[in-house]
Amino acid sequence: MPPAVFDRHRGPARRLHPVRARPGEDPRAAARAGRHRKKPDSLAADRAYSNRPCREYLRQRGIRHTIPEKTDSQAARLRKGSRGGRPPGFGEDRYKKRNTVERAINRLQQSRAVATHYDKRGYVYLGTTTAAALTIWLRT
Repeated sequence: MPPAVFDRHRGPARRLHPVRARPGEDPRAAARAGRHRKKPDSLAADRAYSNRPCREYLRQRGIRHTIPEKTDSQAARLRKGSRGGRPPGFGEDRYKKRNTVERAINRLQQSRAVATHYDKRGYVYLGTTTAAALTIWLRT
């Protein structure tokens, strides 16, 4: 199964979707290519991805994850008492690192060309992102 990311073109649903084939590629050929040999060591996400299907998917693939628990699910778990189960693991240090990365991405997206993804070609978008990062670096 291909790596999972959030597909921002699918609407507001917070799920992990498999990455599809590249434009111009046969999607069936990508599926026949077999399982990817590499997987991420860990994943850090925000509360929107703190649902059972996302956590189960990551556990099945053996990917460590740092996702804070939603307040309402925490309250529901505590209401059930001993039947509520144990809380999911959460590493605060790893979550702080995620916050640093997210702030850097937000700084990059202050550039309109990076935020809108209007570039058709990947190498053009990479150049746009590099130029925006260089601008941020020179200003600081």
